[in-house]
Amino acid sequence: MSAQADAVVVGAGPNGLVAAIALGDAGWDVVVVEANDEVGGAVRSAEVTRPGFVTDLFSAFYPLAAASPVIRGLHLEEHGLRWRSAPHPLAHALDDGRAAVLRSRVDDTAAGLEASAPGDGQAWIEMFEHWQRVRDPLLDALFTPLPPVTSTARLLSRLGAAGTLDLARLAVSPVRRMARERFSGDLPALLLTGNAMHSDISPDGAGSALFGWLLAMLAQDVGFPVPAGGAGELAAAMRERAEHVGVQFRTGSPVVGIDVSRGRAVGVRLGDGSRVGVRRAVLADVPAPSLYRDLVGEALLPARLRADLDRFQWDSATIKLNWALDRPVPWANEGVRGAGTVHLGVDVDGFVDFAADLAVGRAPARPFLLFGQMTVSDPSRSPAGTESAWAYSHVPREIDWSGATLEQQVERMESSVERVAPGFRDLVSARYVQSPSDLERVDRSLVGGAINAGTSGLHQQLVFRPTPGLGRPETFVSGLYLAGASAHPGGGVHGACGWNAARAALWGHGRGCTVKRVLNKTVWSRLLRMP
Repeated sequence: MSAQADAVVVGAGPNGLVAAIALGDAGWDVVVVEANDEVGGAVRSAEVTRPGFVTDLFSAFYPLAAASPVIRGLHLEEHGLRWRSAPHPLAHALDDGRAAVLRSRVDDTAAGLEASAPGDGQAWIEMFEHWQRVRDPLLDALFTPLPPVTSTARLLSRLGAAGTLDLARLAVSPVRRMARERFSGDLPALLLTGNAMHSDISPDGAGSALFGWLLAMLAQDVGFPVPAGGAGELAAAMRERAEHVGVQFRTGSPVVGIDVSRGRAVGVRLGDGSRVGVRRAVLADVPAPSLYRDLVGEALLPARLRADLDRFQWDSATIKLNWALDRPVPWANEGVRGAGTVHLGVDVDGFVDFAADLAVGRAPARPFLLFGQMTVSDPSRSPAGTESAWAYSHVPREIDWSGATLEQQVERMESSVERVAPGFRDLVSARYVQSPSDLERVDRSLVGGAINAGTSGLHQQLVFRPTPGLGRPETFVSGLYLAGASAHPGGGVHGACGWNAARAALWGHGRGCTVKRVLNKTVWSRLLRMP
């Protein structure tokens, strides 16, 4: 059986869904092909612990989605999406009973930091005021294709040359250094470093400051919201939005190959033997190595690209635990009880030890955990008086996380929670463990349990993402675009990778089509050393 469409989107993760919506809005005939039976990729939820307890299987909190001009522009509230938030976005619980709490109001956050170390409260307020000045042009710069000429010009106009250089320095600084320069106490450093560790960059690594600052400021600005009813409701709203403009979906249909003829993508082959031909473009919401090696095929790859893929670095693997709790978490520090996201397991110096374990391939004895209190954030997630909770921790990719090795790390993770919430284990009525291989089995884009489709290190960002080139969604195959998180700007539910790919595809078939094709061929020929 063969079908035909203007465009095929491979993969119905958030980036693929955004790409399909953008093309559908432009009047294209679009087919989305997804290997799983439901859409969403790493934005899905289910009752896997006990009936009535909704678990977000992968991602759970969505500050990037709430702030993203791409997601906001879809008006998903008109398609059933409702956001919910905990009283406080974030806390970091320490073993000694103290806690850093990022509260919904910046003045309240500052008051807590000031009580711990005089001067830190005002420094936090000044950091947030600076964020408010740069927020809009900065997010535009992060979420648009390279080079971001217009948004960079807006940043310059707001900050001036000196202010822009200060921001550039922050972008390449280690978060540990930034915290020392700006604060005297350890509580702000906990908030900033914990957010930086959502990526796979060491707290002493260049660029970690940007991640920590960005997520901490988003938490202070838009919070860490969750979709009412579960993460799957966000994906469902995006699917409805896509279907509203005529996008068609074929779920339970893995793509096994992309057909290329005379250097152009002309269709996709499905696992059931059928084919969908394309008149204009294929947009792939899959990791870059999967796209090039598995779907395009090694035989067609230029030698330079094969060499670059050999150097491609994945981010760390992930272990995720999900619990049904009979009662709310008994945190030792009262301030943590109202936080949707809780960081725990390490102090400021412990972050460095944890990162060192990951770097050398050693199972972390003191893991850093990201803990989600989902019922605190959205009361519909479990019966009244209970809690649907989860925690995840990064682990080295080099280790086989199964059997006794997995059990030992699960024990370490639960012990970390018990230290800051005595009696936690007694409340667990059901537990569901997701190892790195479990994550990949359910979502093939989470290769080896990597959740960001490639390292966030500076050596694989911007024009180096996913391989050295232009940092754009175009590939060496005409009409084929990388729309997944391996593309700039990387991981997170913001939709920018899919939006950028759709824009590139639309421009490739618009007024600039002929000029674009000539330039694209010339640039790729040089970069990939093609004949």
